[in-house]
Amino acid sequence: MPGIHRVHVPSLQVTDLKLPTEVKGLYDLAYNLAWTWHSPARLLFSSIDRASWARYRNPVELLLNVDPRQWEILIHDDAFMANYGSLVRDLEEYLEPAAETWFEGRCPGYSGGPFAYFSMEYGIHQSLPIYSGGLGVLSGDHCKGASDLGVPLVAVGLLYRCGYFRQTLDADGFQQHFYPQSDFKRLPLKTVLDAQGRELVVRVPLPDREVAARAWLAQVGRVPLLLLDTDIAENDPADRSITSVLYVRGRETRLVQEAVLGIGGAKALAELAIEPAVWHVNEGHSALLQIERLRAATADGSTELAAALAAVRASTAFTTHTPVPAGNEQFDHDLARRYFEVWSRPLAVEPEELLALGGADHGEPRQALNLTALALRTCGYANGVSELNARVGEEMWRHLFPRLDAGETAIHAITNGVHVSTWLGVEMRELISRRLGRGWRTALLEPGGWDELLDLGDADLWEAHQEQKARLARFARDRLLEQYARHGRSPAELRAVAGFLDPAVLTVGFARRFATYKRAGLLFSDMHRLRALLNHPERPMQVVLAGKAHPADRPGQELIQHIFRVSQEPDLQGRVVFLEGYDMRIGRMLVQGCDVWLNTPRRPLEASGTSGQKAAVNGCLNLSVLDGWWPEGFDGGNGWAIGDSRSELEKEQQDHRDANSLYTSLEEEVAPTFYARDAAGLPTAWLAMMKRSIASIGPRFSASRMVRDYVEKAYLELAEQAGRRDDLAPGA
Repeated sequence: MPGIHRVHVPSLQVTDLKLPTEVKGLYDLAYNLAWTWHSPARLLFSSIDRASWARYRNPVELLLNVDPRQWEILIHDDAFMANYGSLVRDLEEYLEPAAETWFEGRCPGYSGGPFAYFSMEYGIHQSLPIYSGGLGVLSGDHCKGASDLGVPLVAVGLLYRCGYFRQTLDADGFQQHFYPQSDFKRLPLKTVLDAQGRELVVRVPLPDREVAARAWLAQVGRVPLLLLDTDIAENDPADRSITSVLYVRGRETRLVQEAVLGIGGAKALAELAIEPAVWHVNEGHSALLQIERLRAATADGSTELAAALAAVRASTAFTTHTPVPAGNEQFDHDLARRYFEVWSRPLAVEPEELLALGGADHGEPRQALNLTALALRTCGYANGVSELNARVGEEMWRHLFPRLDAGETAIHAITNGVHVSTWLGVEMRELISRRLGRGWRTALLEPGGWDELLDLGDADLWEAHQEQKARLARFARDRLLEQYARHGRSPAELRAVAGFLDPAVLTVGFARRFATYKRAGLLFSDMHRLRALLNHPERPMQVVLAGKAHPADRPGQELIQHIFRVSQEPDLQGRVVFLEGYDMRIGRMLVQGCDVWLNTPRRPLEASGTSGQKAAVNGCLNLSVLDGWWPEGFDGGNGWAIGDSRSELEKEQQDHRDANSLYTSLEEEVAPTFYARDAAGLPTAWLAMMKRSIASIGPRFSASRMVRDYVEKAYLELAEQAGRRDDLAPGA
């Protein structure tokens, strides 16, 4: 029977939410995060109370605040009730155990367990603030893609009370960090129940104590996401804050967080009697789950560590994301040893023997614990997140695999993709759906599945794009008005905001973490050329930027301040705009509404860079360094390349070369193409590139394709041929 392998997690709603019987189906709609990629569901919630929805964009918070008298009106509104009934049926059909899905068709005889996916952060929606940037959004899109394909996935993460910081800018452009606390009972979360029907709590051994973690459930379509939380009364006050802040600066607290995620997450699955066929370690942050798996494998006293390690390797997939040192988690040897003393005892081995699994083997004594090395030594399949990223990872970590033959690969490539339904604007979705029909999402699994979009009508495509662009302008003006009012700007300055971001002007977008290697300042490196572009009398340009710098990243914060100050120069106001408070909503607005998407990393440090994929499916053309996914996506007619594929230059030389290429492209190709119009006022050459971008990038770089690749190249290979790579495992 189809659906028998889907994972069910027993849970209990803990929020005192009372709804009239006539609309009780709103419980299920609100508590399944499928609404985050189903726009009709969001429109239904908005129709209940537009002001409340605009404030929270969280259906649980919305429903808790509905005036009881409003229900009387809505229940007698035939249009509302018909829409409500249709959406409830849609969700029921989507979740129906017997529903036919890609996975059921691909693996009709699959009899293994589910696939467990561990990640430090998840970007499902801005109302659930447990993500910081690309890694989290990728994890969220992975869950959504697995749900759509019917893949039996169970995901595990941490539930942060304060999450990643909220960002504002003061009047001088300094980034301010705020950590508002979430009330979990007012979020689409349920508490997980154990076999006895009690709240599931797991305990993680630490030096001199145990820390307890409660499990919550965020249901992402068909995929259960388990989130662990240490802010419970059972813990010492000093331990309750372990899961308070994402990417906390303190190294020991960070190590404990990752122990709760890895060790606690593995224990939670065991308590729920979930026996994964494959464990997917997404980045090194969650690699400590392997310590718990080794303990469980040797618990019977008859299995030696070597045999346990072989079994763990045979069922583990590991994804490494970045060659940047800060992205490969390391901990001082002495600090790590204190914890490994505790974790090595059940294994009856010395701490150093276990620690050796996490040594990067660069020749230094008393090596730091490197979680990327630990994951690589304990996995049977490893991949990077683009072809270039995999090659860079191979060069970095090949020495850990001494038994591989010269022609064999240690780190494979599965290029990241994006969950198209989440990132596609309403107007573009309607246009694509009219052209391709109800099966437009299924067509994402075919390399040429969107080729029909090459024949979209120019006027229709331009109208859809302009509507999304106008919405971005309205949104940005509202945000700037609020920001400038807080800064004490004059009434005249506030009125001037209404003229910012003219939808008729070529609009360049840039939004991502302000890590220095991403070179957000490259566009501002020659202000004379930039001014000429922005203020060109016939072909003006405007730039919208957003992004956060980690609280410990002073250079990144200084760059934000510099760009903010540039945006305040009299001749650039309204031509350069920096939006504070970067989150998934701002990201959606920008990728949906810009004409050009700018990506300027220092090659080859970009892992994948999926924001450009989100922009591309909306018809926004990429102008990017040939790094991450872009060397695979760029075909010469669907965007532009900055610089070339060389990476051997010194930083200053590379920056100078790429800046010159960037300005030249904008001056000689991008702006002239955008402003070249036919008799009807349409940029026909530009529109041809938009169509090519949508059709060529949508299917190849969708989360559906990405998850399918993981299933076929990693999950099924490991599940069906466990142990096949034991003889190729890296040496300790």
